[in-house]
Formats: sequence, structure tokens, C-alpha cells
Amino acid sequence: MSRSPAALLLLALWVAGLVAAGAVAERHLSVTSDLRLFLPAPATSEQRLLLEGLGEGPAARVLVIALDGAPPEELADASRAVAENLRGDEGFRFVANGDFALDEIPDALLSYRFLLSPTLDTEVLDESTLRAALVARSRDLASPAGLLIEPWLPRDPTLELPRLLERWQPTQEPRREFDVWFDRAGKRALLLAETRAPAFDPDRQRAAIERLETSLAAVEAGGVEMTISGAGRFSALMEARTRGEAQRLGVAATIGMLVLLLIAYRSFGPIVLSVLPLASAGLAGAAVVGAIFGSVHGITLAFGITLIGVAQDYPLHLLSHRRRDRTPREVARDLWPTLATGVASTCIAYLTFLFSGVAGLQQLACFSVAGLAVAGISSRFLLPHLMAETRRDLGDSLVLGRLWQAIMSWPRPRWAALALAAVCAGTVALARTPLWDDNLQGLTPVPASLLAADQELRAELGTADLRYLLAVEAIDDDAALARVERLEPGLAALVQRGAIAGFDSAARYLPSAARQRARQAALPDSAALRASLAGATATTPFRSDAFEPFVADVERARALAPLTRDDLRANGLGDRVEMLLRTDSESGTTALVTFTGVADVAALRELAQSAGEGAALLDLKQASESLVAQQRTRILWSLGVAAILLAAVVGVALRSRERLLRVLAPMILATLVVVATLQAAGVPLTLFHLISLILAAGLGLDYALFFERAADDPPEQRRTLHAILVCSLSTLLVFALLATSSLPVLRAIGLPVAIGVVANFVLALLLTTPRKPASGHALATEPMVARDLRA
Repeated sequence: MSRSPAALLLLALWVAGLVAAGAVAERHLSVTSDLRLFLPAPATSEQRLLLEGLGEGPAARVLVIALDGAPPEELADASRAVAENLRGDEGFRFVANGDFALDEIPDALLSYRFLLSPTLDTEVLDESTLRAALVARSRDLASPAGLLIEPWLPRDPTLELPRLLERWQPTQEPRREFDVWFDRAGKRALLLAETRAPAFDPDRQRAAIERLETSLAAVEAGGVEMTISGAGRFSALMEARTRGEAQRLGVAATIGMLVLLLIAYRSFGPIVLSVLPLASAGLAGAAVVGAIFGSVHGITLAFGITLIGVAQDYPLHLLSHRRRDRTPREVARDLWPTLATGVASTCIAYLTFLFSGVAGLQQLACFSVAGLAVAGISSRFLLPHLMAETRRDLGDSLVLGRLWQAIMSWPRPRWAALALAAVCAGTVALARTPLWDDNLQGLTPVPASLLAADQELRAELGTADLRYLLAVEAIDDDAALARVERLEPGLAALVQRGAIAGFDSAARYLPSAARQRARQAALPDSAALRASLAGATATTPFRSDAFEPFVADVERARALAPLTRDDLRANGLGDRVEMLLRTDSESGTTALVTFTGVADVAALRELAQSAGEGAALLDLKQASESLVAQQRTRILWSLGVAAILLAAVVGVALRSRERLLRVLAPMILATLVVVATLQAAGVPLTLFHLISLILAAGLGLDYALFFERAADDPPEQRRTLHAILVCSLSTLLVFALLATSSLPVLRAIGLPVAIGVVANFVLALLLTTPRKPASGHALATEPMVARDLRA
């Protein structure tokens, strides 16, 4: 039957509205990938440092780079060229390859070298010291290094500047070949590059990586290949891989859905109609999250769209329940109480995430509730006006009748449900796999092979072991630096004992004001320095007046105010201190000491305790595990509240304790089946599994509600069977495809839901439908089924 002009106008307006909303969302909706949004607010200093470091911390922004595929000489040349091309690039804070340049320190800070270098802690600028330095310089000028130091010799005869730059190199410096870093085998040149972009900004990280690759291409070094690793690289790579795999799986799922719906409804009209509420739901969810939070997390978007998969059942129920003797609007009105109960119950489950204390889950709650509500309301009040009356009633289907009769013949002993619950509980209790994965890496989609390669490169470079940090709190920067300086003798002793291989602190780059003044006081005045130079040059080929620039620098250094972090920042050198000196407007300054090669944690902890109040050794691995456990506890409490509210809503709607138990039992048992199956397969649960379990439970509730609704009406039973078969098969198709993904996040979404769909469908059939009457004619007449139920 043809549709009325009013229906066609409504269809046109609906489609136009979706197109316009989609265009606005694409232009204005900001998508973020900061994983910290899915972690709770930190409760301890360790957790706070962990969350800061995950995305914004310098360690997370550092990219490790390896060049190979050519002889070492060519790799060294390529390393220098790449570093030179990137120095000053706005996308990078710094680039290092071991080839330090004497002009790296701005001219305004050159005189500070005497205050920053530790030389004057143990030496004095007297005649003997200067004579030894000048004798060494005369030998240097006769060597290949003479060309490098000759321009600087009048200003820096003691080579204080190279000493300072060398001190600022990594504490565990890699092997050096041709004056640049190489791996231990001498086959790969190594570099470090710290981006300005946070680790979880894939677009800016991708741009930085492209500049790295472009810088190598500009070198025209034939055969040299670049390997880039680090959190930023993983962020860009996983974003691209996730998008690509989602598109591939989306195409496969779309084709499968089209085939399934064509088989189920035998025309394209129902396919178009079923898409409208889903598209409306997705756009509504994105719009609400964007309006409240300003941006939407990529995981929220991915999960939200899959959660809207629950909403795809709403139009399918309407399509499958059409009948000749009732208009589509009457059918929608009859279905609405059951449909509304399912919508309200699922929304309640996600609303509790608003109280989880996790921003990502709060986004997910808003997305899901808005999307499900829009899908349910549009299916009830808009979609029926677009549907033509049908001449085909699925309640008359002989095939469905025989299938239903076969289902009714399945054995359903009353003890089977309890036995299944006992088996699932036993499987979980006896499984060797931990029930929960408290490792923060369980939330990352990065494959283990890439993480292993990254750790190997970082080990070659001698970068800090970021598991342990010594945190020292003070009222301001200078007090924190002074406290760290007092710890340095103890840390050096630990290096000598082999408890640690090395350490790094902000005081290595920026001494406290007191230490700078002490070094300043050790500098001779101009007259004394000239006299010392005159005596030192008497036995060398140098003239004493050749070093007047050196004398001027020393005189300037004697009058300088102590260097501060702001001075370093203003001259482009503050980035190295920023990572180790954290300032908070409320708590003051925290100085961090990082370590390499930690072999004796107890010795480190003892040193931290000896430093007094405000000093602590932080174990970030333990902090991450406690953070994940804290997150899980809050979510489980939220879900407990949701379960109570859900049961209350369904109970009010059904107004019968027996009916309530019939509806909730399949959902509860199916959840146990999913958890037990994952445990038996050796899969511990993560946040993503937990959210997927809620999605599966929402689907199961929908199946049970509709099966229970049709329990005493044979034609309606057949229509319901058709609707739920189409719903469950379409959902199973989508999530089974996700379960085959190579990405852990997509697998964590797909696998539990795919298992849950099967378990919920079977259990809903067995636990909510009537048993076969003793006469064997279960579907013969409606009164016979009703008598059986009463019996």
C-alpha cells in the first residue's frame, strides 16, 4: 500500500534532519583519545603523578627513534642531519642523539656555566688548575678535535661548557659511535625526541611523526630506515588501525545485516525504516555528550554506537509484529509498555555511571541514555506513521509455528537453572586466570609485540625506569632543589653499591640558589684571574691576553642573580627541568628523582625514609593497579545500585513477582555464563568487558520481556520469535565480527556480547516461555496454552 503525502513529508524531514545533524557533528564534534578519562580521580600522590604522566608527562611524550639499513658512518651522518632538521621545530621540545653542540646554550646563559657546573665544588680557578687546562688545550688543538674547540678557546679554556653539556646528557648514556648514540651492537643509530603534543593527541602526534619521516627523507640517505616508538606513536597507530579495522568490520556487518533483513522482511523498505531510529540515536547521543562535556572520547563513541545496538531491536520488533487486522500505530501502542520497560531499565543501568567518578563512563552514560531514549521514542511515535499497512502476518507462518513447537519440546527441568549457575560459579572459583586484570596495560589497545620493541629501544637508550620515582615535596622550587641536593650523596652511594645504575633530578640541570651562590663565591675577581692566567700561560704557547673573553665571563658570573626555572624556560631550556619539577598552586613543588637499573628497591625506600617528611618512594605500577581496582570497585557499586533500580522498574511494570523472576533469571544466568566462559578461556575481566556485560544484559532483558509478553498468545509468540531471531542474529553478526578483531579493545567489546547474545536467547526461551501441554498440541489453540499456564 502506498504511503500518504504526510508520511512522505515526515520521511523527507526526518532524513534531512539527520543529514544536517550529521554535518554539524562532523564539523564541530571534537573526539579525544585520552585514556585518563576512563580512570577515576586520583586519591594519592602516586596516582596523581601516574595520571599526569600518562598523557601530559614528558616520559609519555618522548619518542625513541632508531635508524638502520646502512653502514654506521652513514647512519651517524643521517642521525646528525635528522637532529639538526628538527631542532627548533615547533612540534618538538627537544631532540637528542648524543652529539651535543657548544652553541646549544643561549648566549644569555653562557656566563651561568660556572654556577651550573659542579666543577667549582671541588676545584678552584687558580694558576695550577688553569695551567693544566691550557696544557690539555694545546694537545687538543693538535688533534682532530681542535677545529671544534678553537673558536671557543678564548672564552672557555677550561671547557666548562662542554662539561656542562655532557653532564646534561642521559645518566646511562648509550654506546657512542662517530659521536652519536648507537645500540650495543653498533648497527642502529638512536635518537630521542620529545613532542609538544600530549601522548593521547593522535592528530598532533601523527603530524610530529610525519615531520620525523620528512626530515629523514630530506637527508637523501639511501637505504636508511627509521623506526619510531613511544606512547605518541602508539596513539597515532592505534587510532588509525582502530578506524581502519572498524571500517572493515563495519562494511562486513552492513552487508550481513542487509542480507539478513532482506531474508527476514523480503523488501528494502523495512531496512530503510530500521536505520532511521538508529541514526537518530547515534547523533542524539553525540550531541548530548558534546554539549555537556565539550568533546567525546573515542572509546565513548565506539561503545556508544555499539550500545545503540540495543536500540536496533526497537524498530525490528515493530516490523516483525505487524499484522493485517491492526494499523502500525496500533501495533506500536500495544508494544509500547514492554518496549518502554526495556528502554527505561537499560537507561537506568547506564545512568548509574554518572556517579562512578569516571569522566569517560559519565560520557558513556549520557550518550547511551540519550541515544536509547531517542531510539525508543522515535520507534514509538514517528516510525509507525511511515509504515504502510501489511498483508503479511508473521503470526500465520507455518515455519515459525513448527520451530516454536520444536522449541517447546526442549526439556526444561526445574533444577537445570540452578545446576547451570553452580557450574558457572565453580568455573570462576576454580579458574587459574585472575578474575580481574588490574594491569593498566589491559586498557590499552597496543599489541604486546610493539610494547616489547619499545622497551628494547628504551633499554638501549638507557632511559629512566618509570616504575619507581622518588618524590620530594617542598614549599617552592628552590626548597625542593635544596632537598634533592641533600639526597645526592646517598644516591651516589647507591650507584656505587649497585643498588641503582643511575639517577636523574632537576638539581642536575638547575642547582639551588644556595649552591649557585657558593660556586659564585669561589670565582676569583678579575685581577686575581689575570694574574693566574699570566702564570699559567708562561709555560704554554698561549698569550695571557688571549683569554680576556674568559675573564669577562667570569666577572659577569660573579654579579649574576641565581638562575631560576623561569629563566631557563624563557631561554628555551626549561623543558628538561619541567619533567622533574612539578608545581601545584595548593601543595607547592614536588621534585622527582628518576632511576635506571633499579636492583634494590628496599635500599631506595630506606633512603627515602631517611629524607624525612615529604619524601617518598613511589611505585607507579602499584599505583596503577590500585587505581584500576578503585575504578572497578566504584563501577561495581554503581552496577549494584543499577540492578536494584532495574529490578524495581521491571517489577512495577510487570506487577508480579513470578513474572519478574521469569524475566530477570535469564539475564542473570547469561551474565554468569559469559563470565565463566571468559574465565575458562583464560581471559581476565577489564573495564571494557564490564561494560560489554552490561550491554549483553540489556539485550537479554529485552528478549525476556518480549518472550514473557507473548506467553499466552500463539500468533504473538510466533511474531515475537521472528522479531527476536532477527534481533539476536543481527546483534550476533556485528559482535562476532568484533570478536575476531586483532585489536584488544574491539575483541573485549565483541566477545562477551557475542557469547551473551547466544546465552540470553537460549535462556530467555527456556525460562520465560510456557512448557508444552500434555496433549502435545501446544500451538493448536490459544485457550490450550492459557490452560497449561494456569495449571
